[in-house]
Amino acid sequence: MKISSNFDSGNIIVVKDQQPNDIELQIRQDNESDFYQWFHFKLDSTPFVEHNITLSNLAKSAYPDGWKGYQAVASYDRQEWFRVDSEFDGDNLLISHTPEYCVTYYAYFAPYSYERHLDLLSSAQVSFDCELQHLGETLDGRDFSMLRVGQPEEGKKVIWVTARQHPGETMAEWLIEGFLERLLDEDDGVARNLLDKAVFYVVPNMNPDGSVRGHLRTNACGANLNREWQAPTMERSPEVYLVMQEMQETGVDMFLDVHGDEALPYNFVAGSEGNPRYNDRINQLENKFKDAFMLVTPEFQDEFGYDKDAPGEGNMTVATNAVGEMYDCLSYTLEMPFKDNALLPDPAYGWSPARCKQLGEDVLVAIHAVVDDLR
Repeated sequence: MKISSNFDSGNIIVVKDQQPNDIELQIRQDNESDFYQWFHFKLDSTPFVEHNITLSNLAKSAYPDGWKGYQAVASYDRQEWFRVDSEFDGDNLLISHTPEYCVTYYAYFAPYSYERHLDLLSSAQVSFDCELQHLGETLDGRDFSMLRVGQPEEGKKVIWVTARQHPGETMAEWLIEGFLERLLDEDDGVARNLLDKAVFYVVPNMNPDGSVRGHLRTNACGANLNREWQAPTMERSPEVYLVMQEMQETGVDMFLDVHGDEALPYNFVAGSEGNPRYNDRINQLENKFKDAFMLVTPEFQDEFGYDKDAPGEGNMTVATNAVGEMYDCLSYTLEMPFKDNALLPDPAYGWSPARCKQLGEDVLVAIHAVVDDLR
């Protein structure tokens, strides 16, 4: 029996692995950070034998409540990821699974590999009206890239979409894949009409270093990018610095920042109601967006989510607040679950890449509903 994680986004520490029914593992912290929750490892062992895998020391993880009701994902072919029996006792997650093949991969959520990220960028750039732009480099020396979809023209609205500031929230890039597939479909009426009215700037992965390193929440030097938007630097948070620099060139009429939530089993949005410049116009845009989103899919709801910030008390280091305040625009954080959508549960797969991609397609309808009112 062998357990390893020396691959793209791998993360595990082997404590004990002598017997299939008594395996103990721990999750490695993000570099220069106390955050840990993302895991991704490979088990090479005897098939058709029950394996009991304990992930220990989780009471001190980033979001202990996220383990309650959580089911780990597993895959034999690294394409289809299914849920396996998991139980949390307050400090340990016990995964009980009988593999059908010699090699099984386990993860916190279906991984979105760096190679798939590069494939996404390259396949998008060959589409009509899409340009792949190099913004700079990350701290680990990786390309930091953006897709511009549509031609910038006077009078067109400018819509920015970013994803995966927190690298372990892989569902965010799965959503972007579906979002781009529809936006780049020349036969889709919603996409065609949107591109007549707007130009999109899309950053599918804000944190490629953290993604490859197997981090939950931070970049190569331990910076939580979604707390860097008030004063980013090239030394600590070049990813945010470069995006904000580009935004100054393009302006922003709408901003959507895509994330995943460890604890809440719902899809929801969080706005910028705590901003000093928040006003009735923004409130009306928010409501129109949500109403259209709920109309197009039952996967989205507006009953469960984060508590709203009091007026003037928004955290201005967070992307949604910072961009919304700077550009006086509709600015939303879109959250998806690591677990499942409790309103439409799927015991076999839970919240999955396919559902993320479909939500990415559906969110275009909500954007279409507000595009004429943006300014």
